[in-house]
Amino acid sequence: MNKRIGTVTIIVTNRTSQAQKVNQILCDFGEIIIGRMGLPYAPGNLHIIALIVHATTDDIGALTGKLGALPGVTVKSSLTKV
Repeated sequence: MNKRIGTVTIIVTNRTSQAQKVNQILCDFGEIIIGRMGLPYAPGNLHIIALIVHATTDDIGALTGKLGALPGVTVKSSLTKV
């Protein structure tokens, strides 16, 4: 399969109950993550994580699917061919 490069944006609205689960999923998919940046947004009580990924669409879909299944977690991705 062809690999893609892209971004994944994760918004966490319930950090206290989901932070450990989100970090475990990111650790499980660590081999496809090129870079990661996390920012708290206090006025909205949000926590935003931006990822740069390089993998097949199946692997990226598995990552975003597992994250998006968590309550209080929203995920969006944007991909391009390399």
